[in-house]
Amino acid sequence: MQLPPLTTLTLELLSDLYHEHLRKSHISLKEHNLLPSIRQGDRAPLLPFGEQCVYLDQMRSAYNVGSILRTVEALRLGAVYFHENTPFATHDKVQKVSMGSAAIVPCYQISDLTKLPRPLIALETGIDAEPVSSFIFPQSCTLVIGNEEYGVSSTVLKEVDAIVEIPLFGKKNSINAACAFAIAAQAMTTHRGVIASC
Repeated sequence: MQLPPLTTLTLELLSDLYHEHLRKSHISLKEHNLLPSIRQGDRAPLLPFGEQCVYLDQMRSAYNVGSILRTVEALRLGAVYFHENTPFATHDKVQKVSMGSAAIVPCYQISDLTKLPRPLIALETGIDAEPVSSFIFPQSCTLVIGNEEYGVSSTVLKEVDAIVEIPLFGKKNSINAACAFAIAAQAMTTHRGVIASC
């Protein structure tokens, strides 16, 4: 292969030569195959589902719903409640994106907001919104995630007990709903002490 001889063996040189060897041999490996410390595959859950629930308020994207279910399952939050216009857990695309989480997470369609665990906390931008990183989420609550186009509906906003937001610094005043939820979900688990106890 006409590679230079190894004179000084360093981890960086060894890694570069390894990748050069793969390239010249026309072998393609994904980077994660080279990291033995990465856990592979599913495992038994460490925790039962909690009582920090999620309400999907007129969310339209089955892809966002599936991603949210996957995050809820991974972080062992609580039940997910669906507005009647939100693609439910049985939707084909929701099931595909959730990678099996749709069958594990407790999911319910609901039309009566009074049935949701209180307090209701909206993830939304607003003048009076508290940064999600400093908000202390109660052990039992419902985080409301809104529609991809207009956010949490005005009907639901009238009923919420608090509004939290992700501080944004760019020109756009929003990020993808599933991404925003993942940020808020991590904050929820941090405040309930899950990360410290694992």
